[in-house]
Amino acid sequence: MNKKYAIYIAAVIIIVLIVSGAFILSNYNPGSNNTGTQNLSVIDDEGYATNFTSVPQRIISLAPSNTQILFGIGVGDKVVGVTDYDHLPYNFTAWIAAGNMTSVGGFSTPNKEAIASLHPDLILATPINDPDVVTLRSLGYNVLVLNPNDVNGVFKDITMVGKAIGADQNATTLVNSIKNKIDSIEAKIAAANETKPLVYYEVWYPDPLMSAGSTSFINDVIAKAGGINIFGNETQQYPTVSSETIVQKNPDVIMLPTDMANPGDKPFYGSVAQVKERPGWGSISAIQNNRIIVVDGDLFAEAGPRIAENIAVAAQAFYPDLFNSTSP
Repeated sequence: MNKKYAIYIAAVIIIVLIVSGAFILSNYNPGSNNTGTQNLSVIDDEGYATNFTSVPQRIISLAPSNTQILFGIGVGDKVVGVTDYDHLPYNFTAWIAAGNMTSVGGFSTPNKEAIASLHPDLILATPINDPDVVTLRSLGYNVLVLNPNDVNGVFKDITMVGKAIGADQNATTLVNSIKNKIDSIEAKIAAANETKPLVYYEVWYPDPLMSAGSTSFINDVIAKAGGINIFGNETQQYPTVSSETIVQKNPDVIMLPTDMANPGDKPFYGSVAQVKERPGWGSISAIQNNRIIVVDGDLFAEAGPRIAENIAVAAQAFYPDLFNSTSP
């Protein structure tokens, strides 16, 4: 009798455990997107902690790269305001003209009245907005500042935004997709075992002449694309450099960006022909071998979900025989 009773009790316990486990599994998924309430703290790239008691439903983006993250993780329907410089992944100028989206002004000059009229529960900013961020937070708005300095920083920011907006799973999927593309490019370069080219990326000219340093995401793009940044030892993000130093370092490839946000406008360096005519530059290997590459200024200025495309474009410039298209 005691043995039967013990078996009965054991069976009841097993049934309870199975039912409880099924209930927990059906109601808990740590990787799923959350559309309900939440209570969490998110620390942005400037170390500021923002507390969220509910999932944001009305979001304003103050930078094109931030906008691309939001649409990339599938929460574009929650975006109520963008800047005049946002062109991807959709033609927001047309949306704004049609009344389907609101402009909040320029990249570095957001209109606070426009922001207030949209009643946002989350604003994604960048360090260029720091003076406005202080004001916006004092008015009670939740603001996250995104400032990725390398590829891993982009992944971190996508994950951070996904966490804040309740789209963790979508953020993880996007990060993994980008990583796979980059890994494929790096593997192809490694297998080729070719000599890495010296690269000069021009950020500004002529006064002051600037390039990309070790703490810029452009430096990381060059490295992952199999190049060596001639100013990769400079600790500043965008150091001031001299024309004489560039000639001395003798880059194999020169990268020049188109005008940011307005690709049809004349770029700051004038033209490729004018670059070739700079005093003393005729001795540079890149000029002698006609390896001056003009790249999309917006693409290389935005540390966002298009980072794999950045690397693919650079890889094609460095290894034209290895990559016959700009696609990873």
